[in-house]
Amino acid sequence: MKNKYGNRRTKNKERQEKKTQPGAEQPSESGVKLKAGSEGAKKPALANLKMVEVGEKPETLRVAEARGEVRVSPEVMKRLLENSLPKGDVLTAAKLAGIQAAKRTSELIPLCHPLRITSVLVEVLPHPETNTVEVKSLVKAVDRTGVEMEALTAVAVACLTIYDMSKAFDKRMVISGIHLLAKSGGKSGDFRWEEDLQDDKDKGDKGNLR
Repeated sequence: MKNKYGNRRTKNKERQEKKTQPGAEQPSESGVKLKAGSEGAKKPALANLKMVEVGEKPETLRVAEARGEVRVSPEVMKRLLENSLPKGDVLTAAKLAGIQAAKRTSELIPLCHPLRITSVLVEVLPHPETNTVEVKSLVKAVDRTGVEMEALTAVAVACLTIYDMSKAFDKRMVISGIHLLAKSGGKSGDFRWEEDLQDDKDKGDKGNLR
């Protein structure tokens, strides 16, 4: 008597045979499908990720500054200035969140090096005339690589904290303009946002004259 499950078992067997044939796609440990017998099957693309070696670099003073802002509603701005939001003192909480985030950047950004940070300063400045809250950070370390990511992370998390503590009154808040203001130390030299913008403008003007 024919097994009523025979057709199903035959189909399952055919699927298994196809998976083991050369050239068939095989799932890797990372979940990426790779062709059996290909070089990619032996070395997934994720294997190219690595932390840069900095052991031979000298330890020097590294400094970085960053900024960003949160645009809020007039009601939220009023409550910020009055310190009357239900979750408490938003401006102070945002400062503390930014400092904590700077210290834990290497745990958030996969390929960042853990650094010996010597100081973190975070400023949270409300501007009622524009209904924006400006966030600025200054991070210093004596180490072999820069602290740009730490400064940017401090600003980002401080802005997110403002959003979290104010969202009950305004879900249309916009976090924007997070960027590096300046950095110093290291082989790549110093950088200042304003100076680089002016240099780019000058180059553009010269190009237009040609």
